[in-house]
Amino acid sequence: MVVAASFGPGVYGRLDAAVKRSGAVTRRNIAALRSAYWLVVISGFFEPLLYLLSIGVGVGGLVNGMALPDGRVVSYAVFVAPSMLASSAMAGALSETTFNFFGKMKYMKLYDGVLATPVRPMEVALGELAWAMVRGSLYSAAFLVIMVVMGLTSAGWALLAFPASLLVGLAFGGLGMALSTFMTSWQDFDLLGSIQLALFLFSGTFAPVNSFPEPIRLLIEATPLYHAVELIRGLTTGSPHPILIGHIGYLVAMGAAGLVVAGRRVGRLLLK
Repeated sequence: MVVAASFGPGVYGRLDAAVKRSGAVTRRNIAALRSAYWLVVISGFFEPLLYLLSIGVGVGGLVNGMALPDGRVVSYAVFVAPSMLASSAMAGALSETTFNFFGKMKYMKLYDGVLATPVRPMEVALGELAWAMVRGSLYSAAFLVIMVVMGLTSAGWALLAFPASLLVGLAFGGLGMALSTFMTSWQDFDLLGSIQLALFLFSGTFAPVNSFPEPIRLLIEATPLYHAVELIRGLTTGSPHPILIGHIGYLVAMGAAGLVVAGRRVGRLLLK
């Protein structure tokens, strides 16, 4: 009975309370959609769609086909579409956990008031990360529907690719939140934007990584968006392979590490 009281209901009770407190942070962001903020959320969907239509479909009409690792040749639009999905998940997560998170913490002083309640720093980080995943899931679901309608993937593979896109959002959300705690001004976002653009252009998004020189290829394969693109492309094209487990492991580790760093840094910065 003593063991049950110490490790059973007590642990579950604390966990339930922590989840509820993190959920309160998430619900605060959802409530903000009642304002013009929802326009910002929706606008993040159109950029990857325009890239898909202009490059994947437009420029793709000039490309005979792209070879997949399993030897199959697919249209250029089929090759590019999953990379646009991965990029969309990355952009949505980073936008929410860098620019918006930094503004709330540094200038709005939102978390000063939140931490005056029973909510803890790690629960703030979890709540914000959960909201970033909600936002990313909207982009991913809508984009996958468009891919199915355009014949760029099947409905079955789209269902499998959806949780993969959520994992991408989780990984980049954790990373973005951790990076935000080290930023000191809005000018720091110029560097972050440049890095994000470089990832977008050179992560196997528009061309296979083996088309690059060996040193550049090795560098690309160490970057997070490359693993996100390869994971989602392997699923949407119906090319599952054991190597996808490695991509999953990379993204899980990155998201977990970012969340831990963010939780500790938020507490250090705000609980002085």
